[in-house]
Amino acid sequence: MIPWLESTTPFPDVSTALTERDGAAGLLAAGGDLSPRRLLEAYRNGIFPWFSDGQPVLWWSTDPRMVLYTERFAVSHSLKKTLKKVQKSMQGDGRWQIRFDTAFEQVMRACAAPRKDGAGTWISTDILRGYCALHRQGHAHSSEVWLDGELVGGAYGVCIGRMFYGESMFARVSDASKIALAYLVHFLRCNGVEMIDCQQETSHLASLGAVPISRKDFLSHLRTAIEKEPITNWQPLALS
Repeated sequence: MIPWLESTTPFPDVSTALTERDGAAGLLAAGGDLSPRRLLEAYRNGIFPWFSDGQPVLWWSTDPRMVLYTERFAVSHSLKKTLKKVQKSMQGDGRWQIRFDTAFEQVMRACAAPRKDGAGTWISTDILRGYCALHRQGHAHSSEVWLDGELVGGAYGVCIGRMFYGESMFARVSDASKIALAYLVHFLRCNGVEMIDCQQETSHLASLGAVPISRKDFLSHLRTAIEKEPITNWQPLALS
């Protein structure tokens, strides 16, 4: 059994989340809403929402936790070549452009679109509404890849202090999501963000350099990072 949250019910301690033995490892609570206040409270405590259409809001705190240390982002040889091409184009013909926060809702909707692997559909209308509200308040951000004036890739997440919580990515052309992530990671690293929360372990995230750490270690880093001064100037930086 997990607790049901009413509008004013605080989150339970994350140590009470279900374990593998219970069949839903990391599930902490259900109910509540997706208001900016509730979402920020969740992220400050290492909790995130994840549920499908037809389900109540489900809140999770996984252990271990998948994270990407910005200094350890893995760039393959082929991606390095692509990033050089993008960087050269940005300084020349301008076919490729990297932007932050100019099409946040479009990025979310693209991430929500059905994919061949079935991913993305968990981004419901309620999730979209909640994170767009966070974006308007300056807490959620998008990294966008544009080609010939069209949005072809992107990533989005939440930033509190110097802690970034990655949510989802999409690509309409080859490597576009990785390009968006590469510029985002570079920007975050240059602004003192050491860790990106990736929430759950996948082979794709592992291929990019993400690793699982204990919830205890994740929360220890989180508590320090969220108290740091927030980033105020969200503008892409040229890759070095």
